[in-house]
Amino acid sequence: MFVVPSGTWESNRGVPSRGIGDITSHFWPWLGLIQEIFWRTGLALIRSYTRHVTSAAPKRIGLLGGTFDPPHRGHLAMAQAAKTQVGLDEIVFLVANDPWQKSDGRSVSPAAIRLEMTTALVAGESGMKVDDREIVRGGPTYTVDTLAEIHAETPDAELFLIVGADTASRIPTWHRPNDLAGFSTLVVVNRSHEPELNLSLLPAMNVVHVVMDAVDVSSTSIRKAIAGGDTSVFGLTQGVQSVIDAHHLYVGAS
Repeated sequence: MFVVPSGTWESNRGVPSRGIGDITSHFWPWLGLIQEIFWRTGLALIRSYTRHVTSAAPKRIGLLGGTFDPPHRGHLAMAQAAKTQVGLDEIVFLVANDPWQKSDGRSVSPAAIRLEMTTALVAGESGMKVDDREIVRGGPTYTVDTLAEIHAETPDAELFLIVGADTASRIPTWHRPNDLAGFSTLVVVNRSHEPELNLSLLPAMNVVHVVMDAVDVSSTSIRKAIAGGDTSVFGLTQGVQSVIDAHHLYVGAS
């Protein structure tokens, strides 16, 4: 297993997993001009290679999946920590259709409402968006299928699967866990007071560690607070709170 310290990504963006194309892309302003001169005057001996080595660095996409029932400020903090420390271009929130490892244990809010809440969560957040492909696909949600789809759609992008340490510890129980490495780097986000995950528990894949400040909130605690009669719960954005109120979510839940 290859572990990359989170601090190396910002100063050496792309270099650990790529070659000269990424290195030269850092000097794009003047190399691009020289390239165009050689290209247009026909002096480039290997035209396709000349264009390749000065191409822009691949897009770095962080994928944060979950039930999001409800999504909260802890999810935002996790996404922002990963985006900043790993040097990601954007974060994509993936709303699970049927989180099969959770739906057997409790009633999960309808996927369309969880999508609505997650969209409200990221509204106005730079470099963050929501993807509904898992809902559209239907059936049980398997992360490996989602990664395969996104990889096929954006083969030149670098994909980073973002998970909390507690979720990472359960990856061996996922559907086809050993295939995850073929599509993405794993980003494990730890709260500052938690010990790092034992990597020997994970399938063989590249892992980047990210540390975030603790946000004392969880979807479980929010559901319990609302079920207990709280009308304004810590950790919710105003947008998500409005969706919860509109659909009368979690009221009276056990």
